[in-house]
Amino acid sequence: MLTLRSRLAALPRDARDTLFLLVVIAWVLVPHIPHLPWWCSLLAGGVLLWRGTLAVQAKPLPGKWWVGGLLALTLLATWLTHRTLLGRDAGVTLIVVLLALKTLELRARRDAFVIFFLSFFTMLTNFFFSQSLPVALAMLLALLGLLTALVNAHLPVGRPPLLEAARTAGWMALLGAPVMAVLFVLFPRFAPLWGIPGDAMTGRSGLSSQMEVGNVAQLALDDSIAFRVRWEGNPPAQEFLYFRGPVFVDFDGREWRPLLPRLNARFPPPRLENPRLAVSGAPVNYEVTLEPNNRPWLLTLDAAPESPQGPGLETAMTSELQWISSRPVVDLLRYRARSYVDFRHGPLQRGAVLPEYSQLPPGFNPRTLELAATLQREHPGAEPATLVRAAMQRLRTGGYTYTLEPGIYGQHTADEFWFDRKEGFCEHIASSFVVLLRAMGIPSRIVTGYQGGQVNSVDGYWVVRQSDAHAWTEVWFEGRGWVRVDPTSAVAPGRTGTFRRLVPARGALATAMDTVTPNLAASLRAAWEAMNNSWNQWVLNYTQSRQLNLLKELGFESPSWEDLSYLLLGIIVTLALGGAAWNWWDRMQHDPWLRLLARARKKLHGAGLEVSATAPPRQIANLVTTRFGPDARGLADWLLKLEAQRYARAPAATLQALRREFHQLPWPH
Repeated sequence: MLTLRSRLAALPRDARDTLFLLVVIAWVLVPHIPHLPWWCSLLAGGVLLWRGTLAVQAKPLPGKWWVGGLLALTLLATWLTHRTLLGRDAGVTLIVVLLALKTLELRARRDAFVIFFLSFFTMLTNFFFSQSLPVALAMLLALLGLLTALVNAHLPVGRPPLLEAARTAGWMALLGAPVMAVLFVLFPRFAPLWGIPGDAMTGRSGLSSQMEVGNVAQLALDDSIAFRVRWEGNPPAQEFLYFRGPVFVDFDGREWRPLLPRLNARFPPPRLENPRLAVSGAPVNYEVTLEPNNRPWLLTLDAAPESPQGPGLETAMTSELQWISSRPVVDLLRYRARSYVDFRHGPLQRGAVLPEYSQLPPGFNPRTLELAATLQREHPGAEPATLVRAAMQRLRTGGYTYTLEPGIYGQHTADEFWFDRKEGFCEHIASSFVVLLRAMGIPSRIVTGYQGGQVNSVDGYWVVRQSDAHAWTEVWFEGRGWVRVDPTSAVAPGRTGTFRRLVPARGALATAMDTVTPNLAASLRAAWEAMNNSWNQWVLNYTQSRQLNLLKELGFESPSWEDLSYLLLGIIVTLALGGAAWNWWDRMQHDPWLRLLARARKKLHGAGLEVSATAPPRQIANLVTTRFGPDARGLADWLLKLEAQRYARAPAATLQALRREFHQLPWPH
C-alpha cells in the first residue's frame, strides 16, 4: 500500500488528476453493468483501463482515427443490439460509450469540463433502472467525487491535495442541499420522478399470468419484498390474511390459466361480469405500497368491494373479485383499500355457474378420477360439502407433507401427488385438490396471491414477501356461492395459522451467524428494510397529490398548481432577499476603522494622490502634507487622530466623532 501511495504521489499532477477522474467515472458506470450489453461493458472498461495506462506511462493519446473508428463500431453494435439508436436502452448504451471514448481526448481543461458534465448526466441515467436507496447512496458518492474533480480542475496552481478539493466539494453540496430540498418538495411534478413512458420492466419477479405446477414453489425461494401494508388499527388474524391475485380456471393437464378470451395481448381485458359480492361485518382499512412487477394486478385483502384509491389509478374488478389496473405497475405504487373478511360472492344457483369451472382435460390423471368415483361411492348422495370434507380429511390423514422440493412432476400431476409422492408445495396441493373436486362434479377454481406476512419491528409496516406467495382454492356451493377452501391448511396448518413459512437451505455463513447471534441478522434486516421503506414512502412516492396535500396543511383551501408555483416563487424571492440582507450585514460587520480608512484613501485617490492599500494613517498624513502643503494640515491631523484612536491607550476622539468629522473636512480636489 505504501509503495502504491508513493508511486501515485510521484506522478505528475495531470496523471494523478486523470486517474482520480477515471476512478469516479468507473464508479458511475458500475451500476449500469446489469443493464448494458456485454460488449458495451467490456468496451467501456477497456477504454478506461487503456486511458489510465497512458496517463501513468505518460504516453500520447490515440489519434482521432482511433476514436472515430471505435465510435463507428459502437453505433453499429448498438443498432444490431437494440435495432434502434433511440429510446432508453439504446440511449444509455451510447452515453456510456461516448463518456468512455471522450476520456481518450482528455488533453485540455475544456475536454475535462465536457467529461464532467457528461458524467453528471450518465450518473442520472442510473435512476432510469433503479431508484432504490443503495443506488441513491452510490450516486451521492459519485456526485461528491465529480464535484471534487471539478473543484480540483479549478485549482491550477501547484499540486493541491484532493482532500482539500473534497472538503470544498462537500461544503458546496451541503450549501446546495436546502435548495434541493425546497425544489423537491415544491417544484410541480407532472409525471413519476424517474422513468420514460413505455419503459419495459424486465426481470421483475412476482405472480404469473398462468400457473404451472411448480412455479409458485420457485417464487417461494425469492425473499424480496412484494408489497408493504400499513393497517388502520390492528391487522386481521393470520388465517384471514389472503391477498388476492390471479384466479385460474382453465386446465390443460399441466398448466392453469385464467378464464379469459383467447387473445394474444400481454394483458387481455378482464372479464367484468357482476361478481355478486355481498359483505358484512366491520371493514378493514389499509394502505398498500406495491413494488414494481410489470403486472396490472392490485393486491387487496379478500374481499374489497370498492375500488382501490391512488393517484392517477384507474381500476376494474373482474368476475373473480380481482382488482386490475388499466396499466402495468412499473413504478412504486401506493394505494388505499377497504376490505371485509366476512363476504359472499358468486351466483347462488347451479344454472348460473359456467361449465368451465367443472371441466377437466381428457386423458389426464386416471387414478384421481377413480379416487373421485370411490369417494362418491363411499358417500352415496352426499352433498358437495360432505365430499369436500372427505377430500380434506384424506389430506390430513393420508401422510401428505408440505415441502419446497417435491421433485419434478410428470404428465399426471394429480395422480403423482395423491398416490405416489404425497408431497408438494401449495400449488401442487391446490391443483390436485381442484382436479379431484371437478372429477366429482363440484365447481372449483384456483386463486393465487399472498398469504400472511410479518410486521417490521422498526417502522411497524406489515411486510409481505415473494416467498409469501400462495395458492388456494374456491369451491362453489349452492345457496352460498364461492367459498374459500385452503387444502394446504389440511397438510400444514402452520402455513396459514401461525404462519410458519418454508425457507430454503441456508449457507454455512448464514447458519453460523444464526448460531452465534440469532437476533442480530433479523434486527439488521428489519432496520435496513425500514430505511428502504422510508425512502420509498417519502422520496419515491412523493406524488402530485402529496404536494397538494402539503398546501392544504399550509392553509390553502383548494390548492392548485398555480398556488404551488406562487409558493415556490415566494420562497425563492424570500431567500434572495435574505441573501442580500446577509451580504449587507456581513459587509457592515467588517472592521469599521478599516472601512473609514479605506474611504479616506478613496477620497485622496479622487484628488490624484495614489496611496498604498497597506499604508498606515501616519504615512498617509505625511504624503498629504508633502503633496498639498499647509492647506491640508487639518486632513493630516485627522489622519493622526484616526491612528491614535486605533492604537493609543486613551484616544482623544471616538470613531463615531471621527466619522462625523470626516464629512466636514476640506478634502483637496
